[in-house]
Amino acid sequence: MSSLEGVRPLILNLQRYVRLSDDDKQALAQLHSAPMHKIKARGDVIREGQNPTVVRLMVSGWACRYKDLPDGRRQIVGLFIPGDFCDLNVYMLEKMDHSIGAITPITYLAIPPQQLDALISDHPRVGQALLWHELVNSSIMREWLLNLGQRSAFERIAHLFIEMYMRMRAIKQTQGHSCPFPLTQSDLAEATGLTPVHINRTLQEMRREKLIELAGKQLQILEWERLKEIAMFDPDYLHLDHEGQHLDANA
Repeated sequence: MSSLEGVRPLILNLQRYVRLSDDDKQALAQLHSAPMHKIKARGDVIREGQNPTVVRLMVSGWACRYKDLPDGRRQIVGLFIPGDFCDLNVYMLEKMDHSIGAITPITYLAIPPQQLDALISDHPRVGQALLWHELVNSSIMREWLLNLGQRSAFERIAHLFIEMYMRMRAIKQTQGHSCPFPLTQSDLAEATGLTPVHINRTLQEMRREKLIELAGKQLQILEWERLKEIAMFDPDYLHLDHEGQHLDANA
């Protein structure tokens, strides 16, 4: 895998916010010199209470941020796909206040904080783009809180399907209205605050209404507009419309 290809999802993500120069892109490609790690599906990347010392950049696979209780109950509070940082500033903490786990086999870069600091110092537009990236992560978390507090089970699942499809489309990993979707029904339950039984019934209902197909870890949205309407999905919180266009590397 070439260095540019390894960070291509990150570059695609950041270009949603600013227009990067070729020099900026080549500097981002240098992140590929950081140590690369592989984690098996369902393995932990780092556990709550451990000391974070690096910034992790997803290269391949899906992972999640989660919190758990002493009795084993778990809540997924975020999802990571290629091009996502697993918390950009987490190395500032003495101890992790959450855990990160692999959903599929994953590959990530363990970037030393000083390497990232030097990149931002030498390439201010990259720093601005990373700030946008973190703002969007906060926006996604607010939307997840709204899902848990106000949307029905049907609406929550529909909303998550559309969100993940749009995030995958932004890094060019979709085909038509289809995208990889490796979450199990248990994962969906932990991400939406529902029981696996409730998830199963809701998915059956979605299939009966011919809204989606979900098989072989692949999601196909059959009725895009209907599903958006049911979920009351407003894409503004994902900030996909190049809102930082005034931060133009080529101006």
